Amino acid sequence: MDDQATRPFLINKDGQGNYRLTVRDIRYNSQGYAIVTGTLQDECFKTAAAAKTWARNNFNAKAGQYASK
Repeated sequence: MDDQATRPFLINKDGQGNYRLTVRDIRYNSQGYAIVTGTLQDECFKTAAAAKTWARNNFNAKAGQYASK
């Protein structure tokens, strides 16, 4: 299983240079395969650190739970 797919927060850069945060819900089916559903948040951030701070404050995110693209 890919370690990147199991991280609940994805931070990526959009076409305008802003960072966006996607919150992923990870469930497993009866055979152990991950089913990942992502929800892109409406907020735009100037830096990845600002996106991490926002995730920490709003979703209780911890260090190591972030993936970047």
